[in-house]
Amino acid sequence: MNLTYSRKLIFWSACLGMLLFGIGLILLGAVLPDLRIRHSLDAVEAGALLSILPIGTIAGSLLFGPVGDRYGYRILLATSALLMFAGFEGLAFTHTAWVLTVSVFLFGLGGGAINGATNAVVADISTNGKGADLSLLGVFFGIGALGMPLLLSVLKKSFDFQAIVSATGFLALAAAVIYIIVSFPPAKQAEGISIKQVGMLLKDTTLLLVAFFLFFQSAFEGLVNNWTTTYLMESISAPQEAALMGLSIYVAGMTVMRLLIGSVLRHLPEKTLLYMSFAITMAALILFRLSSTMIPAAAGLFLLGTGLAASFPTMLGIVGNRYPHLSGTAFSFVLVIALMGNMVVNYSMGLVAENFGIRHLTSFTFAELAILVILATAIFRRLNLNK
Repeated sequence: MNLTYSRKLIFWSACLGMLLFGIGLILLGAVLPDLRIRHSLDAVEAGALLSILPIGTIAGSLLFGPVGDRYGYRILLATSALLMFAGFEGLAFTHTAWVLTVSVFLFGLGGGAINGATNAVVADISTNGKGADLSLLGVFFGIGALGMPLLLSVLKKSFDFQAIVSATGFLALAAAVIYIIVSFPPAKQAEGISIKQVGMLLKDTTLLLVAFFLFFQSAFEGLVNNWTTTYLMESISAPQEAALMGLSIYVAGMTVMRLLIGSVLRHLPEKTLLYMSFAITMAALILFRLSSTMIPAAAGLFLLGTGLAASFPTMLGIVGNRYPHLSGTAFSFVLVIALMGNMVVNYSMGLVAENFGIRHLTSFTFAELAILVILATAIFRRLNLNK
């Protein structure tokens, strides 16, 4: 077993994986209009196809941790990248409905595993400032999520969507080759993970609090991603193009703030950073709620992105510090809970929007922020008691 590895090389290869995850998460929605035409999908069939992606992502998030802790990250990351490659190529070239469904599941599965594994391995190789390094990693998710729609809009004038999706698949294939070549840290639980160790995770009150903090944090981010455009179009009569631009501005705010957290703010205490982020989020929500035109709403969305940027890296950094020898499994646990929050709360928002109107989006977000503040206070209190 090779015990020699380059932290810098591992970090940049992880950034490539996070870039792929950002691309994969946004790609299906971006090419859905083309897929509907090519496969003659109605609205219900298109919605069913979109629901396959989070199922695959949850499955990948559940599997990566125990596999990474038991066997290491090299084969896990390479296999996950190959799954994304297969999914992208299937999406690009299939004319068969069931192959299309399997393809979406495959790049969701690979993407979920890559998201978790890259976060876990960066936490493992960071001797201090785990949250700051994880924030820098998150920047590449933002680049992928922001860059893919822009790339599609530019390239679709010269290429059909199949060629663009296929080329993205070959980026995943290149990542798989890189993961095979790069030396990663050895497996932390090469002898296997015991039931006692898993039970220890489930009994850890602090870890459970972190998991449910991320449950509501992921739900908050999902509310913004999924409902902002509808809110802007219905509440302030924004054109669809402007509403979509507002969502991009939100992602840009999150990306810029994560870059700052990983650089000039990296030595700021976790508690200070998080409560500062809560204050920014509150200001952003007030501005967004009071906006009657697109310009102040866009400013509110940019601030909202900056306010929400710190939570995931900070909490995953806490998990990495708490379970250095079981980080993958611990990350799997909290990320699956987080993804469940995204699904449950967004479904609830759908019911509310259908029956009472989209205006209640801001009520949901204010409630989410209050819950996050309460849970963060409980987490930091327990961390102080355990010192």
